[in-house]
Amino acid sequence: MSGPPLLDIRKLCIGFRGRSGRILPVLHEVDLTVCRGESLGIVGESGSGKSTLALAAMGYLRHGLVRLSGEVIYNGSDTFALSAQELSKVRGGQLGLIPQNSGQALTPTLRIGKQINEALRLHCDLPESTYAARALDLLTQVRLPDPQAILRRYPHELSGGQQQRVAIAMALAGEPDALLLDEPTTGLDVTTQAHILDLLRDLARARNMAMVYVSHDLGVIARVCDRVQVLYAGETVLTGPTRSVLSHPAHPYARGLLASIPRLGDSTLPRALEGRPPGPETARVGCAFAPRCAMATETCQTTRPLMVPGAADQMTRCHYPDQVARMRAGHAGAALTCCSADSPLTLSLDSLAICYERPGFFARLTGQPAPPATVDGITLDLRRGETLGLVGESGSGKSTILKSIAGLLAPAKGRISLGDGTALPSLAEDRRPDQLRRIQMIFQNPDDSLNPRQTVGEILAQPLRLYFGLKDHALRDRAAELLETVRLGAHYLDRRPGQLSGGEKQRVAVARAFAAGPDIVLCDEITSALDVSVQAAVLELLNDLKGLHGTAFVFVSHDLTVVRALSDRVAVLYQGRICEMGPAAAVYAQPSHPYTEALLGAVLEPDPDQVSRLLAEDAVELSPPARGCPFQRRCPVKRGTVCETDAPPAQEAGDGHVIHCHIPLDELRGLGQQAQNS
Repeated sequence: MSGPPLLDIRKLCIGFRGRSGRILPVLHEVDLTVCRGESLGIVGESGSGKSTLALAAMGYLRHGLVRLSGEVIYNGSDTFALSAQELSKVRGGQLGLIPQNSGQALTPTLRIGKQINEALRLHCDLPESTYAARALDLLTQVRLPDPQAILRRYPHELSGGQQQRVAIAMALAGEPDALLLDEPTTGLDVTTQAHILDLLRDLARARNMAMVYVSHDLGVIARVCDRVQVLYAGETVLTGPTRSVLSHPAHPYARGLLASIPRLGDSTLPRALEGRPPGPETARVGCAFAPRCAMATETCQTTRPLMVPGAADQMTRCHYPDQVARMRAGHAGAALTCCSADSPLTLSLDSLAICYERPGFFARLTGQPAPPATVDGITLDLRRGETLGLVGESGSGKSTILKSIAGLLAPAKGRISLGDGTALPSLAEDRRPDQLRRIQMIFQNPDDSLNPRQTVGEILAQPLRLYFGLKDHALRDRAAELLETVRLGAHYLDRRPGQLSGGEKQRVAVARAFAAGPDIVLCDEITSALDVSVQAAVLELLNDLKGLHGTAFVFVSHDLTVVRALSDRVAVLYQGRICEMGPAAAVYAQPSHPYTEALLGAVLEPDPDQVSRLLAEDAVELSPPARGCPFQRRCPVKRGTVCETDAPPAQEAGDGHVIHCHIPLDELRGLGQQAQNS
């Protein structure tokens, strides 16, 4: 990590032409350097310019953007001065890109082998006869099981983690000197994410590659990066060694980001950053962060700060770097609104089983056994004002259970009942309007669930008309009240989804769910694509609405720290079966099932000194075993044939904490303590 920079960005300004015809800046005189073998993390809220900066390193600007000034020097050449032919040799060859959504980056109609061959043809000077062997070698490097079989598959036949590994393999095809990574692990479960980050770190070390890692997840940055550069409103406000920045950040904004992150050991909600970053149209007078800064003075309002030395080898854009270190530490926010133990029942699932794969005619004719159910034996209750968290890796059945509760998937067997004992019809189309009103769902991606052609007012009007018959002024007034509840305001009524940020869209989705006055809200990964400050604000909003209306939530997330912050109880799922369930405090403080221990051991927190405890194999199971414990094939403490043949018994640990495992509870807890100590 010495010598001249491989990537050297100097005073880069990028902007676009607004409706008034004036050029509005997106990046303001940003400097960035990365040497061979070095990993740099770029962090900041949505809209801070992270992805724009990373793509500019490849000489690429999104439609409508223009370079106003500055240089991007890669390996001695200005990428913006290269011809199209010269630039094509750099992109994908010398400089690889791993995008956020590998599923969209891969061509769905081509087998994986053909896509890797295309990357080799474009970026490698190799004879075509060697492509097959080279493709196998690349898939082996990224630790994909049975690479020969993977080459024959289409992208939709792979899991999210496998797709991401294929994208990494394609980026490595040209043997690049540097990799640009734009949120490559967003949406992946904690164990898959941890294994992929370790893979990237090992590959970078083995090849002496530089990495520029764009992420809003500071735990990810702590895991893989040597240095951190913090962007705010398109300019660098802090840069320095990862350990120094995450331990003692020398800028108030970085401190605010760290305070917005939920932690495994805390039962309180994280603090959300107040206010919003300035838009590109805002005149640059003084410090851009001043309107949101607790220590801002008149000087901050009128004079733009320069980059100056801060604590522990950091450079900070702040007038008072010495005072930042004395700002009050801590990140705990409001206390969680908890439900009472005697709260009335609002939903019950009894022995729920859901099957995606049904035996065909020939299988039924020949008496072949039916494949194991995707989800099986799910029995749980939900009380008024309670939040139940569902956690587990991809494919564990979390979203499947939500869809069944919402009436989008019919269970193969079992019963879903409301609190009064009324059985709900399997499908939403068969449910009465009052039953539909009581259960609402918020989806992961608001872009897929909000009609882009409707205004926010029209979106909120639909449930208000359907369930309450509101019209005209009464309808608009109620829609405005809902927006105030989610802290947006009536002036958003006439905007369309395309005019909103990601956090604002998700708030509109929350408002639409609450427009029906539901008893139960189903949340499916609703914070996975949000930056940490917006995520903290959404969690705080859900907690407030829960206390105000007594709404019950079923909250699905890959992020176990988010589930810890918001949930009263947690159910841990593997292959559609419950492994462990109980009060969140008990499950997190004393995880007893080996799978729960594996999940918690893979959680990344913004601590560079965190010790990794990856207890589960880096493997993907496409279906549950026909018999025995669902976790048997990956369990590090498996006990002989009993785990393969018999369903694990339920062991009571007190206060509703239940563990499904053959190993006696006392021994399980001893094994868990040994794992933590090691």
